[in-house]
Amino acid sequence: MSSAPSPAQPFPDSKIAESEIPLIESRLSGGGKILVDETRFQDELRTKGFGEKEGAEYVLKPYEALYLVHTKRLIFKGKPDITFDSLFEMLLKYDRNIMTKFLVYRDLRSRGYVAKEGFGFGNDFRVYERGEYEKKPAKYVVFGINEGTNTTAKSFSGAIEQIEKMGKEAVVAVIERRGEVIYYKASKMRFVENRYRQNNA
Repeated sequence: MSSAPSPAQPFPDSKIAESEIPLIESRLSGGGKILVDETRFQDELRTKGFGEKEGAEYVLKPYEALYLVHTKRLIFKGKPDITFDSLFEMLLKYDRNIMTKFLVYRDLRSRGYVAKEGFGFGNDFRVYERGEYEKKPAKYVVFGINEGTNTTAKSFSGAIEQIEKMGKEAVVAVIERRGEVIYYKASKMRFVENRYRQNNA
């Protein structure tokens, strides 16, 4: 892992609002699935990097839905009483890591970055440089880790190696206990080097 945290890199802190997104109507389906039926809403979401087409359905990821509810851009048909807290409690039944994913996703989005589902390394996201979504491949793969979480060096360095083989930069997003997110660039070489120093200290 890099020797020092760099909160200003690789994701500069320039907060933006989602006010340009209209109020989106969605509905809850079985298994905590969140669907958007109307084509005009689907188009708005697609251009902003939210949701995916899955067969005939347009589906929002749970953390995307939480973010849009948090920013007051998403409502549910026939269920006006659904709040961020009630939605979170429901989604937690299906994904115990939903808060970790939401906090990282919210922070990246608030900085103006599009983040999409990762490659299955855990709480990871593909992150695109500003203005490059749908134009260029994602530049980063970001892992979300809660402060104090134990992670084995072997599994972590293996994931970093795979990410580097894909030509992407690995970034660790450490979520502090207050919910603040700090980013660390990571590389397999540096991570192994730091582990060796700790074991021989």
